[in-house]
Parts: sequence; C-alpha cells; structure tokens
Amino acid sequence: MHRFFLPVDWFDGEVVHFRKEVAHQIVHVLRLEAGQRVIALDNRGCEYDVTLYRVDGQVVMGNITAKRLVSGEPAAHLALYLGLAQREKFEWMLQKCTEVGACTFTPVVTRRSLVQDVDGVKKKYERWERILREAAEQSGRGVIPELHPALYYKEAVLEASRTSALILLPWEEEHFTNLTQALHRTDLTTINKPRIACFIGPEGGFDAEEAEFARSSGAVPVTLGPRILRMETAAVVVTTLILHELEKDNGKQA
Repeated sequence: MHRFFLPVDWFDGEVVHFRKEVAHQIVHVLRLEAGQRVIALDNRGCEYDVTLYRVDGQVVMGNITAKRLVSGEPAAHLALYLGLAQREKFEWMLQKCTEVGACTFTPVVTRRSLVQDVDGVKKKYERWERILREAAEQSGRGVIPELHPALYYKEAVLEASRTSALILLPWEEEHFTNLTQALHRTDLTTINKPRIACFIGPEGGFDAEEAEFARSSGAVPVTLGPRILRMETAAVVVTTLILHELEKDNGKQA
C-alpha cells in the first residue's frame, strides 16, 4: 500500500484529512479511488491503516481502521555527518542511508570538501527533506530522519562529542581497529537506543590533522578493510554494518 507521512493536525479522531500536495498525488498521480486503502504515518513511530471514503478534486478523506507501531525503526540512533559532495552523490547518500536506517544527517564542510560554504547549501534543504521523506515512506520507516544545519568540521566533531555515546571516523590511514571492535569497546547494550555518530569524509578523505582532532575529541578512527571505498559507498556500508551489529546485540533482526 502507498505510505504517506502526514502532519499531526491532519489526524482528527478516526478521520484523516489528506491535504495539499498529498491530496494532489492521491487524486492526480496515483489516481486512487474511494474504498481503496493507504497507510498514514504520524512521524512519531505509529502507522494507521486508512480506507479512503472521499476522493473529490483536491479533497481527500479517509477512516482509520487500525493503528500500530512501525517495526522499521532501528535499535540505535545513528547520526551521520556527511562531507559535502557533488549534488548527485550527496542526495544518493541521503536516500540510501535513510533506507538502511540512519536517523539524522548533518552536512559537514571539511578541508577537502567540494563545497566550502555552510550557508550556500540552505537553498537545497527543501529538496533534501523531500528526498528523506520519500525514502522513509518507501522503506517502511516510522520516523523521517532529521536534517540538521550544515557545520564546519571542528564544530561538527565538538557537537558529536557532546551528544553521542560513541563517535566513529572511518579513515583509510587506520589499519588496526575495525567497526566491530570499536562498537564493542563501549558497552552500548545497556543504553536504550544509544546515539552513535559517524563521520563520512569527502571525496579526498580526511587529512591527518582532521583525524587527529577527531581522535583527541573522543572519536575512534576505524578501518573498513583493505580496499578504499568511495564516500557514498562508505556511507551505506558503515550504516549497514553499525546497525546490523547493534541490532544483533539487542536481539532485533537487522
């Protein structure tokens, strides 16, 4: 069934009002009719089975027939700090890492980032947020990942050190500590939905000074193996491996 994240005020008791672009999509793009069923999501972790009873022009309404918790949310809160990159690569990371289970995204300006101005990306946020919402709908998520304001690298590292139980820094110059070892150095199983921060470098990677700053701020540099991965590949691989390992430890199928 088609899935739609909706504002809380579109839910009125047992009735759901589909408005604006969602109503347009239902009527003119999907061409759904009265009697058909969809799933509405409140972005708080619950989903609702809804049977449409009015599909008339731009007015779409439905009755809620069931409510349940969404099972697609991860066992850990993974915050990705992504080096700013070419538009296609950055948007691909947002989409695919949402599908895998990342919870927040922060664009980061590093020394080797193609984009060097945090204010210059503000105009892209509306499009990026739409990508996150659509990816969350498609992949069975119960909450749309948050997109945070862009930060310069040192600001981002300091923020992560204040808010996270563990900070990971995949880095091609690290040859000893892997992801599994880093995750098990900290007993995350005793924390309810632990917050893990992970930094993904730009196309040119992190330089030695950036890696040392992260290490001195509490981050753990990790190796992803003997092969050098593109940044967009690394983002998806890291997200998958972290959540698989933590969900396995928590007895939740990844």
